[in-house]
Amino acid sequence: MRYIPSPIPIHCEWVYTATADKSGRMQYHKIKPGQSKLRISRIEFIKAYNSANIVAMRPIQEKDSETDFQFEFYV
Repeated sequence: MRYIPSPIPIHCEWVYTATADKSGRMQYHKIKPGQSKLRISRIEFIKAYNSANIVAMRPIQEKDSETDFQFEFYV
């Protein structure tokens, strides 16, 4: 997946991430940039994804796989 970063700095209140740990289990986090990182449930992540005003998304591609990737979105 090709990703072109924005040349304009993005101001956001929250960053939500969906990343896999070493065993392959998904971990979901809600991050207040520069302040805190809180682990959240999958349901809370999905609710935020479906209802929040998303400013940007960033895919995080796995090194050894062209089809599996993780991502974060900015609110």
